[in-house]
Amino acid sequence: MADTALQLGIVGAYMVVAAAVGVVAYRLTDRTAEDYYLASRTLGTVVLLFTTFATLLSAFTFFGGPNLAFSAGPEWILVMGLMDGILFAVLWYVLGYKQWLVGQRHGYVTLGEMLGDRFGSRGLRALVAGISLFWLFPYVMLQQKGAGQAVVGLTNGAVPFWVGAGAITLFMIVYVAVSGMRGVAWTDTLQGLVMLGLIWVAVAWVLSAVGGLGEATRQMGEAEPGFLALGGGLYTPEYVLSTAISIAFGVVMFPQINQRFFVARSQRVLKRTLALWPVLVILLFVPAFMLGAWAAGLGITVPENGNVIPAILNEYTAGWFTAAVVAAAMAAMMSSSDSMLLSGASYLTRDLYRPLLSGDPDREALVARLGVVAFATLSFVASLYSTGTLVQIGDTAFGGFAQLALPVLVALYWDRTNRWGMYAGILLSQAFYLASVFLPFVPGSYFGGWSASVVGMVVGLVLTVVVSLLLPAAVGEDASVYAVGEPGAD
Repeated sequence: MADTALQLGIVGAYMVVAAAVGVVAYRLTDRTAEDYYLASRTLGTVVLLFTTFATLLSAFTFFGGPNLAFSAGPEWILVMGLMDGILFAVLWYVLGYKQWLVGQRHGYVTLGEMLGDRFGSRGLRALVAGISLFWLFPYVMLQQKGAGQAVVGLTNGAVPFWVGAGAITLFMIVYVAVSGMRGVAWTDTLQGLVMLGLIWVAVAWVLSAVGGLGEATRQMGEAEPGFLALGGGLYTPEYVLSTAISIAFGVVMFPQINQRFFVARSQRVLKRTLALWPVLVILLFVPAFMLGAWAAGLGITVPENGNVIPAILNEYTAGWFTAAVVAAAMAAMMSSSDSMLLSGASYLTRDLYRPLLSGDPDREALVARLGVVAFATLSFVASLYSTGTLVQIGDTAFGGFAQLALPVLVALYWDRTNRWGMYAGILLSQAFYLASVFLPFVPGSYFGGWSASVVGMVVGLVLTVVVSLLLPAAVGEDASVYAVGEPGAD
């Protein structure tokens, strides 16, 4: 009981620190949408890098990834730690930099605004927002599910799942309502630094306890010989490439990530951040995923519906340290969730409430907060009944967002893209992917193992281009919106 109280005290203390940062941010935040949602586009390199990093440190990456490495081998590092990190950095430049240029010129806050203005379509703006909110729901649920599981594992079941998930949900609602992007970015930076430091201390502690790197790897190889081989089992070339592509392209369309393409103070900040991104990803994912893989050879028992990281730390480190790592991981989940809820609120108010309902701008703040409460509460209830693993839930959401990426990329760089091509590419690729997820008679993979997500992306790309070539542009379209030059590199 004393250990449980200590562990929960550490988690609680971290939440108090985060809340204090949020209060300070609230006092410095202007009562404008641009400042609340984008911190007035003033983020520098370190804060932008770590807020993007911490926003992606979700239950999918920190608990789901090590769990997969524990069951299938450490090659998950290739998918998330190497291929996905590099692909996202490339997309950050190709798509994110152009989006930043356009956003700087026209003052866009959301992706829907940017597309709706270019194609003269409130319907397209609403469609993109609606699809984004639809796929955001399971990913917020994933964070709540991961937080609940973390608390159960940390306390050996003394605190039930619903209490842990519910407490985190309540904290997220309050935090988003108070802090805005500035507070989120500041706490993200703190969370990212703490998480990096703790995971490397955890690796050093565990390896010291088991006799070093060579001994841990030897035991892993004896228990699971396939873990030392490249390829085989789950990690077929088609699976590795499909998953990395789907995740990387999905990430750039996540509302909480996509909006960060608008917030950099300058082009120099944006370019520095994308260059540093793969390094930061490798520094976290390699040790986290290797802990999961080594655990397979160390006889670690993971409770049903539990996670391997708390299990291996409970076995080889002190209780207070396990609590600190789990607290940091939960903080990473919260940093993902609060960013999701903040971005979701902007999509709700600016892309649905304002254009479709002719909403009163003076009431947007209230609508945003009510939307956050409803969204977080519904996803919490769904987390209580969800049966999928963290990786399954996350992978499904990534695939849905990935269907948006190529039509948006084409629109940014090809003047011939028109409204009808965008509708066709987005709607039909989404329909194809949804069918593969929810209809049992529609295959989930094609051509020897390529995922339906990647096939859907190709379908969306082809339709966007072909329909744009076959049909004339609609009234109200303006290709000059995306004709932007290079600003000064301040």
